[in-house]
Amino acid sequence: MLDQRKRRTDGERTRDAILREAVSLATLDGLEGLSIGNLAGALEMSKSGIYAHFGSKQDLQLATVDEAGRIFQAEVIEVALAASPGRAQVLAVCDAFFDHLVRRTFPGGCFFAGAVLEMGTRPGPVKEQIAAFQAGFTALIRGFIVTALERRELPADEDPDALAFELNGIILAANTNFVLRGEPGALDMARTIVRRRLGITTSTSSPRRRRATSTSKGDAAEPVPEVPCGSSP
Repeated sequence: MLDQRKRRTDGERTRDAILREAVSLATLDGLEGLSIGNLAGALEMSKSGIYAHFGSKQDLQLATVDEAGRIFQAEVIEVALAASPGRAQVLAVCDAFFDHLVRRTFPGGCFFAGAVLEMGTRPGPVKEQIAAFQAGFTALIRGFIVTALERRELPADEDPDALAFELNGIILAANTNFVLRGEPGALDMARTIVRRRLGITTSTSSPRRRRATSTSKGDAAEPVPEVPCGSSP
């Protein structure tokens, strides 16, 4: 029994290591660029060792998307959920996204930003899984905005769908610029734009937050200054 448990634990650790490497490689080579061969080379494993965990390339892709979602949940979504409800969570989810880029969680920037473009025109379960995650993330941002409206932290005539769309556009543009140039200044600009759009007064100094080397669920959210609810963003 103990031997069986040890084998299962060792197998789970090996599978986790394979998927973590697969997510990183996919941000550079794309999901279609994933192969048993390049994973085996990167991990110094035999091809048969990789095959033992995944029955097909599609199985590997689906598991990779699932692992990327798990990492994004820990790095971005849980950080936002730990913030105070309302506008603070809207700000926190954007800042957490920028922070995971600064930490270079993945070498090629946000996994899902690249995966959406790559797989968006390829029908099938991989596209569906990516689309479901993206829809869920957008719904999360919208939910934060709705709560902010209920708490009168945003103008009463703010459209939650439009604002969620705008914020998604800002963070994706920030990702593109950061990946292309590798300059944190693109993220500083994005942070400033988000704050301006949310009606949060910013100082003339850079809004760049501490560059964390790890994510903690207990990290305190950045305080959000109060502004009159009727002020324009």
